[in-house]
Amino acid sequence: MHTGKEGQQISNTSSPSGQGGEKANSKQRLAILCLSDSLGGLEINTIKFSGWMRERGWDITLLIPPASPLAEWAACEQLAYETISTRRKSVALPAAQQVAQYLRKHGISRLLVTQNKDLGFVVLLKLLLGNELHVVYQQHMQIGIPKRDWFHTWRFSLIEAWLSPLPGLARQVTEMTRFNPARVHVVPLGIDLARFLEPGLTQQEAREQLQLPQHPLLLGVLGRFDDGKGQDFVIDVLHQLRTQHQQPVELVLMGELTRNEGDEYWQHLQAQITRLGLREQVHILPFSPKTEVFYRAIDVFVLASVSETYGMVTIEAMAAGLPVVASATGGTLEIVQDGQTGLLYPLRNVAACVHQVLQCLTQPALREALGQSASQRAQAEYSYVRQCELTEQILLKLA
Repeated sequence: MHTGKEGQQISNTSSPSGQGGEKANSKQRLAILCLSDSLGGLEINTIKFSGWMRERGWDITLLIPPASPLAEWAACEQLAYETISTRRKSVALPAAQQVAQYLRKHGISRLLVTQNKDLGFVVLLKLLLGNELHVVYQQHMQIGIPKRDWFHTWRFSLIEAWLSPLPGLARQVTEMTRFNPARVHVVPLGIDLARFLEPGLTQQEAREQLQLPQHPLLLGVLGRFDDGKGQDFVIDVLHQLRTQHQQPVELVLMGELTRNEGDEYWQHLQAQITRLGLREQVHILPFSPKTEVFYRAIDVFVLASVSETYGMVTIEAMAAGLPVVASATGGTLEIVQDGQTGLLYPLRNVAACVHQVLQCLTQPALREALGQSASQRAQAEYSYVRQCELTEQILLKLA
């Protein structure tokens, strides 16, 4: 239902690849809710997971904001989607009423939610649909603070299955909430391993494609330009490697600005690069969904996030056979095995990070061994096929 107005709640903008309700009844139907206007790991995971589940025969409908990166990407991927506008609180209930009507009309009884802040909207849907709607929460972020109060306990009780990507995050759910532990499942978020194991091009070709220099060793950081991602920290690391250790290494930063948050951090990075005399040694690239080209072009992947719940870029770099040098915080402590699949350093400790990167730069055998072990672990744990199979088993038990 398309109102054609700025305040629309839900509009019928499904892709031409087969709208919800028109497909065969034999297919299992699933709606995936993500009301985010940004484009980061969570949003990218949501789109990819939707496509993978569609390939497995599920009839997928995305519930996403209009004029958002999610809507643009869903259209490019020919994923069926409906747009929902809840930017103003006054339209939340009307939007929920229209979504509930849509779900009921199209026989969609399962809803997967991918970000915590959307659970408020899910409450409205559950009040309207009751037991007709089965809700699964796919956790992407840490809980942060205890949520054992009556309000969160009631809200979480509307969830029938909680999917945590790491055992530590699953333990956090049981320790910091009153959610039923029997409903918590460890389901690692997966990637398309083949893209990174067999990218189809050499390092030289990848560098040519990205217009990067051929000869120096390259460090790489992939992620939104945001203080929490630590690009400024890695620039300081590069500066010390070049000045104190005379390493002719350069740095590649790929990403985009965080939407609707201004460019203050971006301007800070530009000033820092100029002040340190690194204009020729720091290469900034716009984000590309073909991240396998980025990984093939670099030699060492650096993660400097302040708190990375579940670093998809870390897993991608591991699958690509790169040594990972990462801050010892968040979910990274479970993903990267220090000294085996990567090297860890204390958060925001420039000297410690420099030491770990230097080991990779000066010891090719260590660099190769870390990369091989990382790739083997990624293949064993983080395939998207495994994620889909585990999720599917849980979904099929709900209806």
